[in-house]
Amino acid sequence: MTTTARTVTEMQLRGYRLTTAEILYHMPDHPHLLQTFVWQDYDLAPRFPVLKKFLDFWAHSLDGPLHSVQVANIPIIKPAETRFADICLTLH
Repeated sequence: MTTTARTVTEMQLRGYRLTTAEILYHMPDHPHLLQTFVWQDYDLAPRFPVLKKFLDFWAHSLDGPLHSVQVANIPIIKPAETRFADICLTLH
């Protein structure tokens, strides 16, 4: 990633999430074997335009045909979690 910390924060505030994709593809010389490639970048869920652009590039420019893609993402900036106490004890 070539983005600066300020740009990353701005992207997160606009809804981008850190997205990781595990890409399985057939090796060009041995099509019966699968190889794994891990891709990670900031992207917008649920449409994932950045990942789709990368996968389009892969399909049109690289020799190893895609087998499958698993995607995981999490919002980095999210509302704070609040938990309420069931009991309050005071000790003297």
